[in-house]
Amino acid sequence: MIDPKILRQSSDEVAANLARRGFAFDAGAYLELESERKELQVQVEALRNERNASAKQIGQAKARGEDATPLLEAVKDLGMKLDTADARLQLVLQQLQDIELGLPNLLHADVPDGKEESDNKEVRRWGEPPAMDFKARDHVELGAQSGLLDFDTAARISGSRFSILRGPLARLQRALIQFMLDVHTAEHGYEETYVPYLVQADALLGTGQLPKFEADLFRTATETPYYLIPTAEVPLTNMARDSIIDARELPRRFVAHTPCFRSEAGSYGKDTRGMIRQHQFEKVELVQLTRPADSDRALDELTGHAESILQRLGLAYRVVVLCAGDIGFGSRKTFDIEVWLPGQQRYREISSCSSFGDFQARRMQARWRNPETGKPELLHTLNGSGVAAGRALVAIMENYQNADGSIAVPDALKPYMAGIETVSL
Repeated sequence: MIDPKILRQSSDEVAANLARRGFAFDAGAYLELESERKELQVQVEALRNERNASAKQIGQAKARGEDATPLLEAVKDLGMKLDTADARLQLVLQQLQDIELGLPNLLHADVPDGKEESDNKEVRRWGEPPAMDFKARDHVELGAQSGLLDFDTAARISGSRFSILRGPLARLQRALIQFMLDVHTAEHGYEETYVPYLVQADALLGTGQLPKFEADLFRTATETPYYLIPTAEVPLTNMARDSIIDARELPRRFVAHTPCFRSEAGSYGKDTRGMIRQHQFEKVELVQLTRPADSDRALDELTGHAESILQRLGLAYRVVVLCAGDIGFGSRKTFDIEVWLPGQQRYREISSCSSFGDFQARRMQARWRNPETGKPELLHTLNGSGVAAGRALVAIMENYQNADGSIAVPDALKPYMAGIETVSL
């Protein structure tokens, strides 16, 4: 959430910043509501003070044995006026909150202009796509040939956008996850964390998925509704909610492997083939909580941690900075890492690393105590995939395929494969 003080004091600048995203912020309507809020708060406070003073007079009159009927009538009238004014105040406060929760984050000054994915700017590349003396198959063909990747049976069980992995291919995904967790904990300083897969609405409100993106979530029909997590970012970041962290404990770095669940409501017709876009997928997520002064550096660092996984796996990739029109709702700056897929002959996203500034922290009241002032201040939050296990598996299948359809196991994963060096039926 954007600081309401900035919305009030620099509404034109906010509108111009958000316009780069293609988002129209009606600053005039917001300021009108804000002005009404101020007037109503003054009115409500004055009526409340007057009612309290009258109530005191009633008590004194009764103590003197006087008729308090006129005072009681006056208090009743004040009470009705107070109720009316307070009801209007609550409505205005709710309208202001609805506007504030619906506003995307302010963009970092480094974010390039642009309207869509094609306007993103490439930052760097690593590695070369593999040279193959045969026609590369995509992961769907490879999985069908081996029988180890089964979409048809998954569809009979759960519907579209699900898959079943079997045998050594399932083990290869598990190896990927273990490998990533080991690297991030042993070398990059993240604390391995096991988190709930079901969260309440407040957690999703804190990280920005609610209220705007409810259609993308799976919700239970229980008396108290729960949501299946779309990413471990939600429970990991909410670990700091309603708390004040000592400056000496920063930065905090968490890593978690979880399944992730997304309805993909806004992606009808996109990536319907294969494992690229599914309702359930595995991901290793990285989250950092930092001082504001450290967040820009932390984003570069976090992106590098995700890149190191692909480098060790020998997978060619490129890094792009997302343009203003393609960046996520809560992010102020995002780097996407795109891995080369021979079966598609193109780079596809495998990790998205974002800095949120204090956008999430303000929603969650996640703070740190500044030792220079002794006062609590909002944290900066960051997260990124370190990386998406399903897409990494797709990349390995396609980049390490052999002419006969078997898949060589990357050297980095061999210690996790119990002697299996080639995946085949």
